[in-house]
Parts: sequence; C-alpha cells; structure tokens
Amino acid sequence: MRLEGWAREPLVHFLGLGALLYVALTWGGAPPDPASRVITVDVAQKAQLALGFERVMGRAPTDAELDERIARYVREEVLYREALRLGLDAEDAVVRQRMVAKMDLTAGGAAELAEPDEAALRAFYKANRARYAGSQVVSFEQKLFSNASAARAALAASARPGEPSSLPGTMSGTPMREIAARFGQQFAEGLEGLRVDGQWQGPIPSGFGWHIVRVTGRAEEAPDFDTLRPRLANDWRADQIARRKQRAYDILRSAYRIDIAK
Repeated sequence: MRLEGWAREPLVHFLGLGALLYVALTWGGAPPDPASRVITVDVAQKAQLALGFERVMGRAPTDAELDERIARYVREEVLYREALRLGLDAEDAVVRQRMVAKMDLTAGGAAELAEPDEAALRAFYKANRARYAGSQVVSFEQKLFSNASAARAALAASARPGEPSSLPGTMSGTPMREIAARFGQQFAEGLEGLRVDGQWQGPIPSGFGWHIVRVTGRAEEAPDFDTLRPRLANDWRADQIARRKQRAYDILRSAYRIDIAK
C-alpha cells in the first residue's frame, strides 16, 4: 500500500507529533516519562542499531559487534534519562538550543533536497526579481583635463577638446563594474550622480585627472534567468525551508497560552 505524497512529508510527521502532544496535555493524558527506569531494546531498535553500524562500516555487524552497539545504546540511554531526571537540561543553554535546532531541522528537512520545477522557479524569480537586479549600464562621452580649472573652462565652452588620453572618449551600454575598472572607482561614483540629459556636466575627478561628462543613457543590466538558475534553485529551497519551519511553529504555538508579565 503506497502512502500519498503528503503523508510521506516529514513536516506532516512533525505536526502530527505536535498534535499528539497537544491532545495528551490538554485531554488529561501524560507524555511518556523520559526518566523511566525501563529501557526496552526491541527487535526494531536492534535492527536500527545494526543498520547504523552497516552505514558506517559498509557491512553487517557480527553478533559481538551488535552486542557492543546495544551496550553503548543502553549506556547512553541510562545517562540521558538520569540527566533529565536530575534536571541537568533545565538551565543548559547549549542543550536548549540543540533541541530547538533539531525541531527546526525536522520541520524543514524535506525541503533541503527538493527540486523546483520550471514553473515554480520562474514564479519565485518573478516574485523576487529585485533581489537579482543586475548592475547599471551607462552610455556616456567624456573629456579629460589635467586640472579642475581647465575642466571647468571646457564645461563653459563644451566644444573645447579634451587633452590626449588613452581612455575611451565614448562608452555605450557599459556596466558600472567595467567603468570602475577602466576609469577607477572615484570616477564611477561621480558618474552615478550625473543627470541623463545629454548635457555636459562635471567636472568629476579620477586617478587620471578631471573629466567633464555627457550621459546619454542609463539602465539596469537585465539578469539572465538561465545564468541565475542554480542560485535561484538554492534560494527557492532556503525559502521553502523557512516557510515550513514557520508553518510548523505556528501550528504548535497555537497549542500554548503565553502569559507575559507587564
């Protein structure tokens, strides 16, 4: 008999456990005592211990090795229950955080290996497009001068040519990162503050001198979906994990009454 897909979800098991605890606590039942003096190692537990050995060693355990595993399990269980009975976990922040983390992992675990289909990935991309916006691309002309006074004079008479330079006089649709690499970060930062109106502006400094600039276009570099696909898939999974954790917490939280002192 096959279980429906939803029934195999760890989140369903997680919430089911929470529901059982809720019923036990609110309808007069009591959860099992973690400090019980009875430790049962049944057939299923022995099989689990044997499987754990086989996963590590790559083979089934011998009878002696299984007995050693059982002895180790019993020792851990005895010490764990005694620690709980003595309340050693009550004020231990490390234990508290580990238990919280384990509950979160249980709720979000299934999403870690999930693979979004094309429609889900494109929908996620559309809803979060701002997160993947590319850098600006700018089109401009520039003239270089050795000092600010010469640049200001040229600005007043825009027909005046700039001084000889190895820098390009015109750049079209160029990403800001490339502009910063060619002209320097100081020039790129000055360029960001200029208007797109086809008028000569400035002067703005760089490591080469002083520039007057005419900005003819500015736009956002369009991100490519196929290039972003691996990053989108990872971000989609992280989003799913966060959603499952929150959904599980919200359901369990509803079983509690919270009294906060004023």
